[in-house]
Amino acid sequence: MTASETSEHVRKNREHWERESDQYQERNRAQLNRWDFLGWGVYDAPEDEVGALGDVGGLRALELGCGACQFGIKVAMRGAAVTGLDFSITQLGHAFEHFEETGIQFPIVQANGERLPFRDDAFDLVFCDHGVMGFADPFFTVPEVARVLRRGGRFVFNGTTPWIWVAWGDEGDPPASREMRRDYFDMGSMDVDDPSWQTTEFQLTYGDWIRLFRANGLMVEDLIELRPNEDATTTYDDYAPLEWARAFPAEHIWKVRKE
Repeated sequence: MTASETSEHVRKNREHWERESDQYQERNRAQLNRWDFLGWGVYDAPEDEVGALGDVGGLRALELGCGACQFGIKVAMRGAAVTGLDFSITQLGHAFEHFEETGIQFPIVQANGERLPFRDDAFDLVFCDHGVMGFADPFFTVPEVARVLRRGGRFVFNGTTPWIWVAWGDEGDPPASREMRRDYFDMGSMDVDDPSWQTTEFQLTYGDWIRLFRANGLMVEDLIELRPNEDATTTYDDYAPLEWARAFPAEHIWKVRKE
């Protein structure tokens, strides 16, 4: 099987973002458009404390699922030569507003994250905060990331954890208790059909992630499990309650390096 631009989940997820992008950007603007602050995830874990990216000065970097480029702009402000990729033309359209607002600009490409339109060894760093890695098949995305990374290049991405997948259950409802509502070994993909959120999303067990990285020449350097501060706030109030996210890791950042 090969990744297809017209595969069902790619089509479904792109249609979702074309439909919901305007409302998503408006709803989360106060958090996403903080140009003086680079934070990870729904509770904005500070990069200066987390240290997931480190010094990016002079690096050729790809944001994998850049949306409206808020995260990528902040990385570019720290000295990286960023390229953004997203499959939603509506999301990318919002990026031009942010380029004008901040004075930071970089190339953006509309493409499927499972089939990257870049040459081998093109980047020193591939990164994303959720982005492609939540909405594309990792058995296609990880080999593509490994291909476009140079030797010694890093792949740093934040996303959902198996913990929250087990707590969400089959419909992706926010965790309201400590109950396990979904089988750990039967994750893989999940179709969410809420009226305002209709996507196919992907997750692997920890062991499957590690084996997939190793099969593609990627060495795990760290797994940073994000824990929000007691007074943390978020505009993503349908993801995980603060009390739950402080008790269990709702998000984590994988740091892997191409050997």
